[in-house]
Amino acid sequence: MVKRRKTGIPVTASSGNVFADLGLAEPEEELTKAQLAGHIRRIVKQRQLTQTAAAALMDIDQPKVSALLNGRLENFSSQRLMRLLTALGQDVEITVKAASRNRAQGRIKVVGEIRA
Repeated sequence: MVKRRKTGIPVTASSGNVFADLGLAEPEEELTKAQLAGHIRRIVKQRQLTQTAAAALMDIDQPKVSALLNGRLENFSSQRLMRLLTALGQDVEITVKAASRNRAQGRIKVVGEIRA
C-alpha cells in the first residue's frame, strides 16, 4: 500500500523483511544471515577486537571478517555464520514450533542476547 505524506513523498509500508520488499529470491535466508551477522558485529565491537584478532578467533582470514562486518554476506551461509558465533563463545539454539494460527507458512527468526 502506498501512502502519501504531507510532503508529497510516496511511502510504501514494509512487509517486515526488507529482502522480501526488494524482491530477492530467498528473503527469509537473507534476513537470517543479516541478523546472525549483526550478532557477530556486536560481539566484535563489544570486545573491541581488531579484524585480525576476530579472524584468529573465528579461524577465517581477515578479508572475510571485513566482508562480514561490512554486510557482504554472499559467501556466508547461515550455518557458517552460526559456526562463527560458536567460535566467539556464543551458544546457538534452534527451536522448531508450529506457526501461529493466523499464518499458513512458518518463518525464521533470530533472537539473541550477546554476552561478551
